[in-house]
Amino acid sequence: MILSATLSKPSANVEAELGKPYEKIKIKIENSSQGTGYFAEMFTKTQVFHQHFSEQELNDFLSKHAGVTFKNCVKRTEAEEITIMANKKGKITELVHPIQQAQGSQGQVGQSSLKILPPKKKNYLLQEGIPVPFLVMLGIMTPEGKVVSSKYDKFRQINRFLEFIDDVLPSVTEPVEVPHSDTKPLHIADFGCGKSYLTFAVHYFLTEIKHIPCEIEGLDLKEDVIKYCNDMAKKLNLKGLIFHTGNIADYSGEKSPDIVITLHACDTATDFALKYAVEKGAKAILSVPCCQHQINQQLQEQKGQVSSIPEEFKPLLKWGIIREKFSSLVTDALRGEWLESQGYKVQMLEFIDMEHTPKNIMIRAVKNKITKQKIQALQPAQEPELCSKLSLSPEIWK
Repeated sequence: MILSATLSKPSANVEAELGKPYEKIKIKIENSSQGTGYFAEMFTKTQVFHQHFSEQELNDFLSKHAGVTFKNCVKRTEAEEITIMANKKGKITELVHPIQQAQGSQGQVGQSSLKILPPKKKNYLLQEGIPVPFLVMLGIMTPEGKVVSSKYDKFRQINRFLEFIDDVLPSVTEPVEVPHSDTKPLHIADFGCGKSYLTFAVHYFLTEIKHIPCEIEGLDLKEDVIKYCNDMAKKLNLKGLIFHTGNIADYSGEKSPDIVITLHACDTATDFALKYAVEKGAKAILSVPCCQHQINQQLQEQKGQVSSIPEEFKPLLKWGIIREKFSSLVTDALRGEWLESQGYKVQMLEFIDMEHTPKNIMIRAVKNKITKQKIQALQPAQEPELCSKLSLSPEIWK
């Protein structure tokens, strides 16, 4: 059984064969509830991509590419190290070296110190091996409940998001000893829902696993995407799940949501969603911002007015890529400050998104349980000093 493999020295046709100009691929064995699996790190000059293989998929991959797409490949098993090399004429040579075994106390060869651990099952909220209808329809699972290897990252990311939902449930649901038919449904608004992988996941998790009645409304600007989501909900016969075309800035829902979700709502659309959540008294907010253009543009304008910029901030505005990252962090920090001023407990968490982009900060805000008298006694929120220092006017503080 292969324990690890490294492919290097790519041929000229590596991009044509694999879709990207990979320079090296490192593969190692990993534990999986479905048996032996493998995790691959695939390196280009500037990026790293990940892929999962089953044992058979790895064998097929190495048979096709070792010594061909990559001129050098080193495989390691418990007993051997196998090197596959190709010369300039394309002749492939395979060298096999036994791995030295550990000597026992009596001088005899003992067992190898390399051990394969038994498969370790990850306690996912959506479990492998149990068919989930919407995942099957989306091509993430087979009808038998096996996760498609190329979709494994999405499967893990969906489960990661459900963990965030599970964490806030105690803050948004009333405890009941015996579930009954007239339990008040949980209302959720998902702004910028897109193709709604996570929207369908939340609905399934709440209704089928937690047995919590819910009504979820997805909102997005793209009519074709909304039609796709509504058609899918209809095919799956899902109740309490509906999608609308609309702009977050103009949205006014009939029912106040208990939870507001906003994933990758672009630029100030995130601010409009956060303001809506606060105005409607949402008990929890899960937001992964995207494309913080507003602050970046304001800082770009300030760059030309050198005298107006405090000395300590000048290096952060000098280079475009640094200014962009700084803008993103400033924007989300100001959003967190504003949410705290509105009576929410705020956490900034890492969330690995569906598109493998660097935009993976999640703002998780849960409404503090304070009385109306205390709310009335709160002083008006004061704009952070950072705004005045850099002459910023963020949408969230307007």
